[in-house]
Amino acid sequence: MSNSTAFSIAYTEAQRRFDHLAQTLDGETWEKSEKRLFIQRTCQEVVSFAEVVCDQTARLVPPVILGRHNVIYRMHCDGDAFDIAVRQPSLDLGQFWGEKALYEATTISYLAQKSDVQVPYLFFHAPSSYIGPAMILLFVKSERSMSDALSSPSRDLEEVPILDPEIPKEDLRMLYGKMAGLLIKLFKPTRHRIGSLLEVNDKLSVAGRPITQNMYDMVFKASIPESVLPSSNQVYRSADGWYAASAAMHMAQLLFQVHDIVDSEDECRNKYVARYLFHSLAKNGHLSSFGFLEDNWSAQSQSLELSCSMPYGFDSFRLWCDELRPHNVLLNKHDNIAAALDWEFAYFAPTQFSLDPPWWLLLQPPELWMSGIDDWSQVYEARLGTWLVSMEDQERGEEINFPAHLSTYMRESWLSGRFWLTYATRKSWAFDTIFWKYLDERFFGSRDDDTQESQFWRARVHLLGEEAQRVMEMVVERKMNDAEERVLADWDPDTANQLLQEALGHYSSS
Repeated sequence: MSNSTAFSIAYTEAQRRFDHLAQTLDGETWEKSEKRLFIQRTCQEVVSFAEVVCDQTARLVPPVILGRHNVIYRMHCDGDAFDIAVRQPSLDLGQFWGEKALYEATTISYLAQKSDVQVPYLFFHAPSSYIGPAMILLFVKSERSMSDALSSPSRDLEEVPILDPEIPKEDLRMLYGKMAGLLIKLFKPTRHRIGSLLEVNDKLSVAGRPITQNMYDMVFKASIPESVLPSSNQVYRSADGWYAASAAMHMAQLLFQVHDIVDSEDECRNKYVARYLFHSLAKNGHLSSFGFLEDNWSAQSQSLELSCSMPYGFDSFRLWCDELRPHNVLLNKHDNIAAALDWEFAYFAPTQFSLDPPWWLLLQPPELWMSGIDDWSQVYEARLGTWLVSMEDQERGEEINFPAHLSTYMRESWLSGRFWLTYATRKSWAFDTIFWKYLDERFFGSRDDDTQESQFWRARVHLLGEEAQRVMEMVVERKMNDAEERVLADWDPDTANQLLQEALGHYSSS
């Protein structure tokens, strides 16, 4: 078996490796939630809540939709020509539910006021009530989602959608163009800090921490202690600061996910070395310049010619949403965008994130592609040309205060591997494959051709100091013990943070 084939197989297995024991413990919570949410009393309480807020008689329009993170109740109020949607976080299922709901409501209000992005009209938001946090939104009528338009019309509705391989090129260009127009609108609003929007003294301000899909997965799917995540009021004033925080969370995933994280000592060393080096690059301000004209540190910068300058790292951050994808974009009967939904993992992020081509061009992310990441990359590159043409179509006549067209930045992002840097920054469970396959040699130069995948760490361990190598071996020993004992720990916050800081190379003097 070739290294490439073995790598793809390992990657397909790795993307399923969430903490199974933690999910089993949460299984009872899921069952309880399902039963609770669909009993008649719960629905009646939500209907009563809508009647009090709207001061009208309301009735439930089935079905109640139980999503990954939210429950949606469609309702009709007597005398209105439109329906409303009461949207609640799944209280029994999700961490950060109150905080997340507040950030989402604030983001929707901001987009409605400060942008041309089509979002559902927000009638009402309650951070807390007798039914819990809730939003009342205008129910958006639509013909289909963008995902339905892009996927095969003959697919089974139970199947996960992928881009229709037979879609006519002119249809693809038109539909991609709608999404490109949406991203251009989203690119225009800026803020001076990285974080989530809150209303402070009657003004919308970036005053809360970013809450990401990855953070949610860390706590809910892997039982990683919340104490090692950014605090609720932590915001960032530079792109480098957020890159470093994200890299630290990757290390936390290795340290605190007890099960199904490593199978061998060498796999643990691979993961530790990758995370340590990634964090070091972030801390030293290198990741924010990678793949741009200012990149003078990476191995590839000596031979790769680029034209796009990096964004200024301390100002004008752009709104990013982990859930912005075709599945959450509704189309009307003319295939124009009716609304973009689900802004719960939205935050102002490094502008670098918005300068990459979207990961969702094939609808499926690389870590879930059945044929492996190599095949995903080839198919993606074949469709990227159509996306860039669609983006260029939308850029004509648009005025964006930026040094070059977004399409130019996106083209160079794929060429330089900057696309993979952003993806690895956001995804702890996809990080290792992407680091070793797409970033390591771009950062540090070629490895020996005969280096085995399980031994990649040996090619870079010399970049760690003696103390970091000592800590690495301590981590390896502990992770092997975790694999044998399979017991979830209840971490003391101070102990957990001290362990994380030591793993990142911040050693105490004692």
